[in-house]
Amino acid sequence: MTLLAQVGLASRAHARPAVLSGGQQQRIAICRCLMMEPKVLLFDEPTSALDPTMVGEVLAVIRMLAKRDMTMLIVTHEMNFAREVATRVLFLADHGIYEQGTPEEVFDHPKGEKTIAFVRKIKYFSYEITARDFDLMAFQGGLQIFGEKYGMRTQSIHRLQICCEELIYEMLNGCYSENDNIDMDISVTYAEMDKAVQILILCGGKAYNPFQQPDDGLGVTILKRMAQKLDYRLESGRNHIEITM
Repeated sequence: MTLLAQVGLASRAHARPAVLSGGQQQRIAICRCLMMEPKVLLFDEPTSALDPTMVGEVLAVIRMLAKRDMTMLIVTHEMNFAREVATRVLFLADHGIYEQGTPEEVFDHPKGEKTIAFVRKIKYFSYEITARDFDLMAFQGGLQIFGEKYGMRTQSIHRLQICCEELIYEMLNGCYSENDNIDMDISVTYAEMDKAVQILILCGGKAYNPFQQPDDGLGVTILKRMAQKLDYRLESGRNHIEITM
């Protein structure tokens, strides 16, 4: 009864399992483990398949245990919760521990590419162009669907479409002659956490830095006004253009 009180279910001591909510059943499972006076509690996605209200119930119990210095190993995708209660965080990828450290190290200063993508909830859109007369409408439609799917503002989607279009045609005209084969890859990343958008274009042809031409065309002028950061480099014979919005 003392443990039931600790998890807020003393009043449900005589209730049958079938009448308890999912969150209450999970709290009872935790209580049952505590009766064994364990040195360590293991949780595997304790909030999976629960609605938001029930998730709050279960996490509240785990927070209470953390405050009482109960040692717990928790597998979870609830990043804010992990940051709040953990003393050490391990990010698993590639069949093992990919990165580890304190919550501050992992969440504020991640080093691995996959950790950064997971923590910032980065989403990806990619497109390949192999001809000058590529389907611009299909490309712009793909950007529209991508932006709407991940909750980007209408204005941000529109700015993204303009920047991509201007940059693509700038590189097509600057890198390739009329009879050259076109090999252009466009990648767009969107970080849900800080709303940052990055455009990356890789293309062959001749070396061409659109941001260091004697006279900026209209497209480059538009890019410079809309972008927070512009970067160009030539690497392994390919032009790399990065724009952060």
